[in-house]
Amino acid sequence: MVLAAGFGRRMRPLTTTTPKPLIEVAGKALIDHCLDGLAEAGIGKAVVNVHYLADLVEAHLSRRRQPQVLISDERAKLLDTGGACIKALPLLGEGPFLIRNSDSFWLEGVRPNLRWLIDGWDEKEMDGLLLLASTVASAGYSGRGDFVLGKDGRLERRLERTVAPFAYAGAAILSPRLFDDPPEGAFSLNVLFDRALEKGRLFGVRLDGLWINVENPEAIRAAELAILESAA
Repeated sequence: MVLAAGFGRRMRPLTTTTPKPLIEVAGKALIDHCLDGLAEAGIGKAVVNVHYLADLVEAHLSRRRQPQVLISDERAKLLDTGGACIKALPLLGEGPFLIRNSDSFWLEGVRPNLRWLIDGWDEKEMDGLLLLASTVASAGYSGRGDFVLGKDGRLERRLERTVAPFAYAGAAILSPRLFDDPPEGAFSLNVLFDRALEKGRLFGVRLDGLWINVENPEAIRAAELAILESAA
């Protein structure tokens, strides 16, 4: 599941006429950085949700061959990250699925991150397994972090007015169990992450490499510099 429906308000004025997933970084649209990574990991099908400037996103995706793209149409109502997954569940099937944000990607380290994430999934223990990036080994990120990672892989939220070592890197494996008895309409996945945290069923693995988070126009330059430096 690739989340690509938002307005990209922090990316204005670039998103006035271009949907955020089609903003280019180093000559490639953000969503193609994401989908190319999925294809390289051997993932053959991706569900992409659309809302803002949806026709442009669909036209762009229609030219892709790998992975095969299915559209979850939210033109009528934007559903936020959690509501988007609920709407897309019939397309995603009955088992656990990988979810990606379309506005972040990474430069791989020694260990392929999606394979590491998939291999780390434990159906009995987990409702969610999140890929986490070190806040000090990232480009374009200026937040205080999201999670503390326990020795057993379980996650805890960053306490208010503190700094946490890890940020959610925009990739996770989620169980359909996570969506039992969901809120109605539009809601954030964070609501369900918090439920899983309370049950001790939200886990994380550390990203190997450099995470690139493209939230605003300034972050594009930081991302392109990081890519250039990695190729040097």
